[in-house]
Amino acid sequence: MSGLPLDAPQPIDHDRFFKELLRTFFFEFLELFFPRLAGLLDRESVEFLNQELYVDLMDGEEYRADLLAKVRMTNAMPDAFFLVHVEHQSTAPSHFPRRFFRYFAAIMERHNVLVYPIVIYSHDSPRKRQPCVYGMDAPDGRRLLRFHYQTVQLNRLPWRRFLNAHNPVASALMSKMKIAPRDRPRVKLECLRLLVTLNLDRARMRLIASFVDAYLRLNEAEERRFRESRALAKLDPAKREAVMEYVTSWEERGMRQGFLKGMEEGIEKGLEKGIEQGMEAGRLETLREVLLDVLATRFGPLQPTLSERVQKIESSDELRRLTHAALTAASLQDLSL
Repeated sequence: MSGLPLDAPQPIDHDRFFKELLRTFFFEFLELFFPRLAGLLDRESVEFLNQELYVDLMDGEEYRADLLAKVRMTNAMPDAFFLVHVEHQSTAPSHFPRRFFRYFAAIMERHNVLVYPIVIYSHDSPRKRQPCVYGMDAPDGRRLLRFHYQTVQLNRLPWRRFLNAHNPVASALMSKMKIAPRDRPRVKLECLRLLVTLNLDRARMRLIASFVDAYLRLNEAEERRFRESRALAKLDPAKREAVMEYVTSWEERGMRQGFLKGMEEGIEKGLEKGIEQGMEAGRLETLREVLLDVLATRFGPLQPTLSERVQKIESSDELRRLTHAALTAASLQDLSL
């Protein structure tokens, strides 16, 4: 097997995490950052378009939009709609404004309707404000073009501003906002405190918890401060218990990572022997959790419908087969799920 050493930390698939979060909580994202726009929209009208392939007419470069939602305004005619385009950027290249304009033009050309463009920046540095406009001027100074777009630059947003936002996107994205090193344990606690008040289903709570844990992984000293914090002690017992359930699940996941390492080593030496040594036979729930963690580790946050299908599998042999296949599959589409 090639790639990173088995004991190396796995790189975060930023695009997968953000696309899954924004698709699952698209309207909540708009309510949090663009409340005026959200207030004008018919929530039930939101329809996500497939990741269509766009070709840049200038150089033939191919491009797929991160998230493209078809929406209409409240009380508008059924056929009166426009598109909201959300692009996630985990870096801040200087040429992005020009590239984003070309994305906008390609989408406009394809659909011939209004496009509302949004960029969400998740990079850690630099913290300087990123552009929100792309322009072209003639040699005589005449303004030829001004393309304006909305930006959400997480590393410039103070996390305390979102403490009382009853919104699942706030619960997740506080983990990527402007955080002083000393505040990391507190922010992780606040993300979870907010999460357990939202009354979400298990799959959506798992998505947010996985997002927070991926982007706000505490070291040993920070973990100790997290557990001993006065803010945790002040939570009512039910919420404190719910928060600690997630902490425990992360710890168990860490232990399962060691288990998965043993399974991968077993594959190199003789697949079935490695799996049998690493897996305790018996409880279906354990096998389901192992499969879900393998899928999440390989492919990032899972869609709620996929998690629900796994929960309905009643055959231990089928769960083992899928776990085996997931370790080497190139994509989720390669699995019969």
